[in-house]
Amino acid sequence: MKMASNGEHNYHHRLSTAGLIITLGIIYGDIGTSPLYVMKSIVGDGIVNRETILGAVSLVFWTLTIQTSFKYIGLVLRADNKGEGGIFSLYTLVRRRRKWLLFPAMIGGCAVLSEGMITPPITVSAAIESLASVPALQNMHLPTMQITIGIISLIFVFQQFGTVAVGKLFGPLMLLWFSMLGVLGGLSLSHDWSVLQALNPLFAIKILINHPNALVLMGAVFLCTTGAEALYADLGHCGKQNIRISWIFVKTCLVLNYLGQATWCLQYEGKKLPTFLSMVGDKLEPQHVNPFYGVMPDFFLPFGIAIATMAAIIASQAMISGSFTLVSEAIRLDLLPKLTVIFPTQMKGQLYVPAVNTLLWAGCVFVTFYFKESKYMEAAYGLSVTLTMLMSTILLSNFFVLNRVKPIFVWIFLIWYLCFEGAFFAANLLKFKDGGFITVLIASVLFFLMFVWVQAKKIKNRYIQNVKINDYIDQLILLGSDDDIPKCASNLVFLSSTKSPKRLKKNTLFHPSDTAKTR
Repeated sequence: MKMASNGEHNYHHRLSTAGLIITLGIIYGDIGTSPLYVMKSIVGDGIVNRETILGAVSLVFWTLTIQTSFKYIGLVLRADNKGEGGIFSLYTLVRRRRKWLLFPAMIGGCAVLSEGMITPPITVSAAIESLASVPALQNMHLPTMQITIGIISLIFVFQQFGTVAVGKLFGPLMLLWFSMLGVLGGLSLSHDWSVLQALNPLFAIKILINHPNALVLMGAVFLCTTGAEALYADLGHCGKQNIRISWIFVKTCLVLNYLGQATWCLQYEGKKLPTFLSMVGDKLEPQHVNPFYGVMPDFFLPFGIAIATMAAIIASQAMISGSFTLVSEAIRLDLLPKLTVIFPTQMKGQLYVPAVNTLLWAGCVFVTFYFKESKYMEAAYGLSVTLTMLMSTILLSNFFVLNRVKPIFVWIFLIWYLCFEGAFFAANLLKFKDGGFITVLIASVLFFLMFVWVQAKKIKNRYIQNVKINDYIDQLILLGSDDDIPKCASNLVFLSSTKSPKRLKKNTLFHPSDTAKTR
């Protein structure tokens, strides 16, 4: 599949060791923390079944391959807008083709913002909830929900100061995180090498055909690819080569960890996973051990939880920063009203939008209070991600058309991914009543605000009179040659948003500062 690409220009970061480490800290926080809750969601409260476990891990591996590796790493990264990525950047590349493409861009953008209200709660709570499983803390009955809200609040408070100092630690910390995932997964896998057969796609096909609740299982599996959109959204920070090379290491560590968790689960085949008591809200409830922490030796558990919490904070930080960038792009495209945008540091691309920061914080606190546990947030999380990916598929297929890709390849791509992502979307819709409606509600409110603003701007533009500059050249020459008018006061610059370079708003030509001096 050949296409024209802007990806080889000078603005891309060169491939380097430092660039690869920085990429780990900026790009992979979201998808890198998915092992915290994916296998836990797959097993749930049911009895461990070998066919289900192997089939689910097979689905995880092939979902990462088809969705993240092929679509995002292989194809989507080619659609860069002067080095920048994200759904609004993709829309900027294709908006001249069809006017209706504005709607999938708006829907996808609103879904990303709603995802920004779910990512911090689900990642931080998934990391914190297992504190109660530490032997030394089991009798303390720690209020995990309150701890989660406290950590999330601190993350949002520090946004106004920028993250340059902390950001320097993100790369090394995520390197430690992924190394831990790979080592722990590999050690657990060494107890039963037969689990490697899960990489065979036949196991994924069989589980889809034979499992009585295949769609529900797919909803849990899809959580493994959350954060794939961030690969594209943060393209301008790292460059495509650093993203592609580092993905090899990231995917290897993720797959090893999923295989290791599967191995640990299979030792309880025919039984339920062990439980421990945890404080949920204001009462103690039994919780099943998270397979992610199950693969850890007891002595390593406190360190593992601490590292997981740091990774969750990094994932949250990346999602929040991405939301600021998304809103900034929406303002530039005139899809949202003008908001105060602050540049807290000299670091390129780092923004702080106070109104958005407050909105996201309120949304995160609400989500945490409403769901209380990470396992109940999974439906809302998956629905927002699948919605964003479906919209990006529509926009990307139009990008291919503009870049003269053969129609047969465009149609194959479009039909395959609409079906592939549509199946996951349907799977997540099954949990609509269990929390998925939260995503729809948040995204709908944001879409309504965006739609009203766009329509209001169209109505306003109908009453703005644009005139041809050529019709006023003689008047401008006379004005410029009039010695009675101080040139330092009359030679002003006015920014114009008119689409034609040959036209100008009439009220700009007759600005009060000029008309007052010509009377």
